[in-house]
Amino acid sequence: MCLLLETIRYCNGLFDNLDLHVRRMNISRYEVYGNEIPALSLAGELEKFVADKILNKNSVYKIRVIYGKEIEKIEISPYKPPEINSLKTVYNDVIDYHLKYSDRSYIEKLKTFKENNDDILIIKQGFVTDTSFANILFFNGKRWITPHAPLLKGTRRLQLLQNETVATAEIRVADLKYFKKARLVNAMIRFEDEIDVKEIKLHEGKIWSNGSIK
Repeated sequence: MCLLLETIRYCNGLFDNLDLHVRRMNISRYEVYGNEIPALSLAGELEKFVADKILNKNSVYKIRVIYGKEIEKIEISPYKPPEINSLKTVYNDVIDYHLKYSDRSYIEKLKTFKENNDDILIIKQGFVTDTSFANILFFNGKRWITPHAPLLKGTRRLQLLQNETVATAEIRVADLKYFKKARLVNAMIRFEDEIDVKEIKLHEGKIWSNGSIK
């Protein structure tokens, strides 16, 4: 059975959004293994893990927690935000990534269609979902909107929804022209960096669907 993955931002002695990460980990474990298994308590494990590490106080680190019924491995590395200035729409009606598995090979196959763009924007059954690694937000001139049904309900996305910083809506490809700008967010990328919606390239004939390339 494929292991699950949780990515956590660590900076200045703080594990960002830790309560939301633990919540998602346990919900995922219950779905995969059944609710008879005991809940994980992650805070103590993370504190022990970083205790003997030599870390720059003001640097941002990416912590990867690989787990199944129990925590299998914890990894840490310095984090550098990716430069995303363009997206290519890719269509796939069968993709399912509602659990954050460590095996991302299917998404990596979709990324082969990005051509000379920085990343892909995945369209499922006509609706905008996510990029290959982040939830996406759109600004309509009044407020920020995120797709109602993303591939993965990210912890940053949930935090922004709870804070009422963003709202959800069903967004089709044809709706993209109504937005002025976009942002990508995930556990590592906060509500900061922007890309221009005009750099979302429309799909031109390549489809990954039902396990075959057309």
